[in-house]
Amino acid sequence: MIAAANITKPKIFSSEIFRLNFSHLNVLRFQLNPQIEQEEAIRLSFHLSLTLPQIVVVWDSPYFYALAIPNYPLHLFVQEWEDIVAQVVEKGLPEFSDRTWQFQEIPLTGTVPANVISLLAFQVLKTFKPYPFSSITALPKNGVQVKREVKVWSEPIEIDGILQPAIALTIKSKFVLTKNLSDFYLNHPNKDNPDEVLIDLNVRSRSRDIQGNGTIKQIIKEPSLVHKQKLINLAKSEISKQALQDVLSDKLLVAVKFGKSKKLYEYGMSALYPCVTSETASRFGVNWGQLLKETKISYKERTNLLATYKKEAETALSAYGFELGLSINSLQYPNLFWYPSVPIENTLLLFGNGLIGAQNKILTGLSKGGVYRRHNKFSDLSRPIRITVLNLCEVEFDYFIEQLKQRLKSYKFESLFVSNSISIQNFSAAKARAKVEEVVNELMEIPPDIVLAFLPQSDRNADEEEGGSLYHKIYDLLLSRQIASQMIYEDTLKNPDYYKYKNILNQVVPGILAKVGNLPFVLAEPLPIADYFIGLDISRESKSKLAGTVNACASIRLHGKQGEFIRYRLEDALIEGEEIPKRVLEKLLPAKQLERKTVLIYRDGRFCGKEVANLLEWAEAIGCKLILVECRKSGIPRLYNFVNKTITAPEKGLSLRISSTEAVLVTTQVTEEIGLADPLRLTVLTANHRALISPPIDQVVEITLKLTLLHHGALKMPRLPMPVYGAHKMAKLRLRGIYPSSMLEGDCQFWH
Repeated sequence: MIAAANITKPKIFSSEIFRLNFSHLNVLRFQLNPQIEQEEAIRLSFHLSLTLPQIVVVWDSPYFYALAIPNYPLHLFVQEWEDIVAQVVEKGLPEFSDRTWQFQEIPLTGTVPANVISLLAFQVLKTFKPYPFSSITALPKNGVQVKREVKVWSEPIEIDGILQPAIALTIKSKFVLTKNLSDFYLNHPNKDNPDEVLIDLNVRSRSRDIQGNGTIKQIIKEPSLVHKQKLINLAKSEISKQALQDVLSDKLLVAVKFGKSKKLYEYGMSALYPCVTSETASRFGVNWGQLLKETKISYKERTNLLATYKKEAETALSAYGFELGLSINSLQYPNLFWYPSVPIENTLLLFGNGLIGAQNKILTGLSKGGVYRRHNKFSDLSRPIRITVLNLCEVEFDYFIEQLKQRLKSYKFESLFVSNSISIQNFSAAKARAKVEEVVNELMEIPPDIVLAFLPQSDRNADEEEGGSLYHKIYDLLLSRQIASQMIYEDTLKNPDYYKYKNILNQVVPGILAKVGNLPFVLAEPLPIADYFIGLDISRESKSKLAGTVNACASIRLHGKQGEFIRYRLEDALIEGEEIPKRVLEKLLPAKQLERKTVLIYRDGRFCGKEVANLLEWAEAIGCKLILVECRKSGIPRLYNFVNKTITAPEKGLSLRISSTEAVLVTTQVTEEIGLADPLRLTVLTANHRALISPPIDQVVEITLKLTLLHHGALKMPRLPMPVYGAHKMAKLRLRGIYPSSMLEGDCQFWH
């Protein structure tokens, strides 16, 4: 069970959410007719906020809200609306130039909604001039900097049953170049081929006219003077205007897509910074690993930075009548924080022969009880797991194989090994892949249950090359034949230390057992509220050299009441957009199995479009009940333990109740002296529909936490509950064209 935080304990919990306090706000509500679509309304609000001094505007369907500094005569806003719109259109929204809207003030009745107040405060911080937040440089080297920057968003929170306005502040480390994109391009050895150099490159605006990173999607070659002048007239900053007038802009402009917006923004290259990535770091003379180390923020530094950014936010917000309270914490709001009454690592699991053991004793459970369920092909205890070893690197592996054989035997599985070593040391990438394909095809004369491949360390980053990695080449060749694989990189085996091998075996062996169809362990106690647990996901991959994306509908993963994996199902169709079509949803949810059952469906991210309506219609048709839960991984305030006035890493299982239907949950444990877990955001959907059940959020938190315990490919628990974890991995493989082509449904967890 999940227990309320006991404030008599020395532990104090804190968050990155800050309440917004105010005595009076100068707010006007209005509507435009004809009504405007969401994306356009948000863009118009943002440009109004940039253009108008001392006023910010937000949209919350179907109304706009304008917030002005105290005592500002907002009636002038009403009287001068047409002139204001004309000014905004001229400065940044030319596509609205043919629009005519009727402005209608909607008198406020009662208080402004908490979510609107939160959005208004966020808009103040986004558009305040000068930009209110400082940026701190952690590592300057060769024109590359690691910068600490604040990220802010609206985050209303429910307290004592009432939604209260609040914002969230968190800290992110970013890689920034002091060289602009123009310098990068002109000094690039392949500058004669701008498409190769620039398309799909991540960039950011030097002037901050648009927040966040973007991606170059098009190149405009030899732009006309008329076109350039039009862009200059629309440019919002001097940096952008100057970039459109330099010599390079006569030859090339770039069109950039930011976030999920469909609009492309055209820039002169000197108005942008290229973003440093693992693939481009070496071009700037910096070590990617060192950069990653510098992104880590010590707990003391993070504490000081949050205090600094809170003060800077208050300075900007105070002009509009806001004050920021203390962060939401367990001293003031003990009922908002939860943690497991029993440490999550003590959760009981069920192994073979009815043996029950704690999660932190998995290896003991496997040794004493064996696996919970053997696959039917291993029902004969004498039947060995047939393992083919494919060694593609210069490493000695005999001792490791002997240890692996002994470990499998201790878990009551015999094994039979066949070894193959080939040298690809002096091969080109293409020749190496061709040789691997030849060898794998030869191995299939006597098909193994699983192939254990030792790969060269250089293969880790090979997927950025057009031909791809040996890892995925082998995965594809084997999976298309329904054969599992286990990959190990050479650095892992270079030091033949017994204890090092022991740790590797601890991670590898349960995964091997699961990949060939066995079920190593399940939860000892059934999970409440549902009969089945399903993960649903779409993974996205950019189209090469084109705007937009190609998406793959993930399979479903079906788990039972004790979290036991039952089967997967793949939908063999690529789809456009983020919404899973009705026909696909119905294929993925089998009527025969789900009839008269309650099914909890995790959606990786938000449910899109008509997905909820389609799911409920299908549930009613087949006679089952649904619990729909959104599981999001980004845009989430972090949680902390608070010790001696310093924030530290939170415990796995710590949760903050955002509302009666939403919570933030920490599912990973950070054991080092630095670094923090990224929580999940769980949202239980509600609607007045007889096929939909909406259980208490604390029950969903507890179930989600326990479903992270069932990963068999490693002892370290994943961030995601297993139904979502598996669906995401299979979707990624499907995007690469890697999936069991003749088995769109199966009972082996090949993705571990």
